[in-house]
Amino acid sequence: MRLVPVNSVKEESELGKTIFDTSGRVLLAKGIALSSNLLKRIKDNGIMSVYINDEYSTNEIEDIIKPDLRQKAKKIVKDSFNNIFELAGKNTMSPMKAKKLSDQYFENINSLVSIIVDEIHSQRDLLIKMVDIKTLDDYTYEHCVNVAILSLIIGIELKFNKDKLYDLAIGAILHDLGKTYIPREILLKPSKLSEDEFMLIKHHSYKGYEYLKENMNMSSVSRIIVLQHHEKVDGTGYPNGLIGDEINNCSKIVSVADVYDALTSDRPYRPAKSPNEALEFLMGGSGTYFDYEVVKAFIKRVVPYPEGTMVKLSNGQIGIIEEINAKFTLRPKIRIIKDKGKLVNNQYIDLFEEKSITIIGIQYNIDE
Repeated sequence: MRLVPVNSVKEESELGKTIFDTSGRVLLAKGIALSSNLLKRIKDNGIMSVYINDEYSTNEIEDIIKPDLRQKAKKIVKDSFNNIFELAGKNTMSPMKAKKLSDQYFENINSLVSIIVDEIHSQRDLLIKMVDIKTLDDYTYEHCVNVAILSLIIGIELKFNKDKLYDLAIGAILHDLGKTYIPREILLKPSKLSEDEFMLIKHHSYKGYEYLKENMNMSSVSRIIVLQHHEKVDGTGYPNGLIGDEINNCSKIVSVADVYDALTSDRPYRPAKSPNEALEFLMGGSGTYFDYEVVKAFIKRVVPYPEGTMVKLSNGQIGIIEEINAKFTLRPKIRIIKDKGKLVNNQYIDLFEEKSITIIGIQYNIDE
């Protein structure tokens, strides 16, 4: 199973992972052969990349959380965000009734986070191998769920106790609540934002924080994450230009998870980057944009080239990632499928042993 942009999928490839529509219903089930009509249907639903099985890759990649829990989480976040936004606009409602409804939506989020924390905390040797497939229309809700999951994995690597993990996850899953105040045409704009539009986007962290401060009973740490997740350790972030230790450590974690998930997601204005490209960006910004210790913890848990990925090597060969070296994820075992322009069988390279050979890029088709 490997992740491929829809435009690069060959017809009749087998869908490797079930995909869902914006209502959480099965759009196409795992195992179906992808015809040109089905590929068009996928794109029409705002999905730009899919997992496929083909003659080069038939392995399974497991998600960090169960698929049904991920779908449930997306629905709860979407319903809660939409209802909170609607509630905020109803000035005719009594403050007591508004507060009661806000508490109900927060309780739904609270129960969801408890389940996610328990599921992830119970696992050993957590490695992030799968990029979550998102729809363009529901990106914000799906992104919030994934940022919570990624933040928890970083928190576990940093030895956070369960109470701190809970506060971290609440802040992470609500970090983009303020985007519910931003018009969808701006969020989904395929071209460069105007200065006024960008200023509106930048205001979302403050809007989310203000709503939570006034309407929901939650820890100060969770609220501060919502306010600070776009702060950078060198002081160039927003909304307050905080520097270094002025930024809460949990906010620094969500910042890294937020950027990684955004980079590895298809957006209206650019295609998704591969996990290795996103990691390179984080490493390049370590100590300036991002906290060094947080980035170091995250890198230990992310597989830059998941099993089944087709890659090109520095010696010109093309191969499929066969086996991950958990301690040295940049040096996997590779099954070679093409050498000097010819298809080959039963040829392997272990990059942990062959130090002079490196991966120079991901390929989606063998003839690229």
